[in-house]
Amino acid sequence: MSAVHSERALPVALTEGEPAGIGPELAAKAWQTLGASLPFFWIGDPRHLPNGCPVVEIASPAQASQAASRGLPVLVHEFPRPATPGRPAPENAPHVIAVIRQAVELVQAGQAAAVTTLPISKAALIEGAGFAYPGHTEYLAALAEVERVVMMLASPMLRVVPATIHIPLRTVAQALTEELLEGVLRVTHAALRADFGVERPRIAVAGLNPHAGEGGMMGDEEARLIAPVLERLRGEGMSIAGPLPADTMFHARARAGYDAAVAMYHDQALIPLKTLDFEGGVNVTLGLPFVRTSPDHGTAFDIAGQGLADVTSTVNALRLAAEMAARRRRAGW
Repeated sequence: MSAVHSERALPVALTEGEPAGIGPELAAKAWQTLGASLPFFWIGDPRHLPNGCPVVEIASPAQASQAASRGLPVLVHEFPRPATPGRPAPENAPHVIAVIRQAVELVQAGQAAAVTTLPISKAALIEGAGFAYPGHTEYLAALAEVERVVMMLASPMLRVVPATIHIPLRTVAQALTEELLEGVLRVTHAALRADFGVERPRIAVAGLNPHAGEGGMMGDEEARLIAPVLERLRGEGMSIAGPLPADTMFHARARAGYDAAVAMYHDQALIPLKTLDFEGGVNVTLGLPFVRTSPDHGTAFDIAGQGLADVTSTVNALRLAAEMAARRRRAGW
């Protein structure tokens, strides 16, 4: 029995995301692709879905599996304004946030297997609701009351983790501490084992500076900060390589030598992933007490409402969420 089929009783909760973006279209396309093969339900306002999308309103997640054979299962959350493609309505912002919170509550209550979130517009949430978080990852950590979570971008070609996330590049060196890096590596190592089934994880760690500092000629963070953390964790038995020059870590032969790469900042991690698998990458939040995945792209306001959105990443995110949830359940989490 596959991981997906073993989770039939617990569907994945898919959030609406920003109504003015491509999220509602992706929800409809995900159902068209998956049907009842991977039960999930969408939390949102049916008025925001594309015309012609078959909708089956459900009263609880338990009804999603049966409903999925007839249409997109929808747990209705009414929004005050309709969706105008490319033009977020400030009045809808608090409801975008409320849907995320509702999805988390359903998973925590044991009514859903995992959360898959569709893209939000942080600018729209700040304007309409005073959203106080840099993004989904930080908000989910707050909802779960978890001090440290880690963002992973995953595809069949690469898994990569940025040690620092949504901060300006000029502040990365100040934000990068031994405590932070060690925490990121420990969470990543544990998740590779628990969520991805890698029994003996191999992790490659990038340097911060060009050429990993070139022996101190281009910066000392590698020798002063990164290397001591890696040595300490190797002493505990972890398989960790680095600090390595980031520009030679992501070709095919290098990728074959590790199960995940840890980069020092956002773009150092996301550029190789999106270059290798732009349509298929999945955003995974590691370190949460529940499973959360997301497509690895934004709201795409420029193509919203035109039927052009590629659903590959959303489908991959739903599949990975179901697989991770099944793995956790088998392990007794």
